[in-house]
Amino acid sequence: MTVTTFDPVSSVSLTASAQKYFASKLAKEPSKLIRLSTKESGCTGFSYVLDIVDAALEKDTVLEFGNVVLAVDSQSVSMLQGTEIDLVREGVNEVVKFKNPNVVAECGCGESFSVS
Repeated sequence: MTVTTFDPVSSVSLTASAQKYFASKLAKEPSKLIRLSTKESGCTGFSYVLDIVDAALEKDTVLEFGNVVLAVDSQSVSMLQGTEIDLVREGVNEVVKFKNPNVVAECGCGESFSVS
């Protein structure tokens, strides 16, 4: 696995709360990592996909955040540049949120987005 380092402004980042959340998920599955991708979905175009996987794919961009390894899908990396992944509390629930500066529109329910 090759680890690629980017300028923080242009790469995907995790907040401290997201890093802690993903670290707790990965602690239950040693030697796995988080993979971020997108898929065509919803009324606006794309949705985010987070998976726990055994290994990054060959062309994935791999980033390390302490003990959390994040692989970003090569097909999605351009639309995810600058995205901050956060974990926020909404009422009694914790929700993973994406702050993506490339998004130009989102559907009403927040499940899909489009980029320019």
